[in-house]
Amino acid sequence: MICNFKKAVAICVSNAHNIIMSKFYYLGREIKKQMNFKEEGTFQSFYCAQDWLRKSGYVYGSSCINSPIAVVKGENFDSYKLPEKWKNFNNEEIASVDGVIISRDFREGQVTVIIF
Repeated sequence: MICNFKKAVAICVSNAHNIIMSKFYYLGREIKKQMNFKEEGTFQSFYCAQDWLRKSGYVYGSSCINSPIAVVKGENFDSYKLPEKWKNFNNEEIASVDGVIISRDFREGQVTVIIF
């Protein structure tokens, strides 16, 4: 699988040159980075998002229908100590994630990675 990261759109919220910029939030947390992936083929956008996360030093849980997928910092999946599926998370565990993978259609649609 070849992921075209040039297609990915990065949105970074910053306060450069003393210019106050709007901040974006998801799950009540400030978004530090957002990557959007849209590739042709079944699950290809999802696989590219996973590939980008691994190359960026993150690991992730399992998909659960259309729920978010938790993302945490870690070099390998031994670093992932949270429940695998989002439906099993409590509020404390949700607050501890470093990001999420979301999509309206993981099979054929755009997949978004949000880093807090």
